[in-house]
Amino acid sequence: MGERRVLYIGLLGKPEGKRPLGRHMLRRDDNIKMDFKEVERGDLDRIELAQDRERWRAFVNVVMNLRVP
Repeated sequence: MGERRVLYIGLLGKPEGKRPLGRHMLRRDDNIKMDFKEVERGDLDRIELAQDRERWRAFVNVVMNLRVP
């Protein structure tokens, strides 16, 4: 059982295969943080804002209008 355990394999340090090339995938939360910086409203709490549907909808509309050329 010892050699098949994930911890043992991890400590062995011989991973198989290759890592994907390029940048890491962005998470949804990372995108929202970038949107707040883009709108220059980094002082707002995004969780509190998301709980108020009307304010969240207004925020999303502002961000979407910034991205339309």
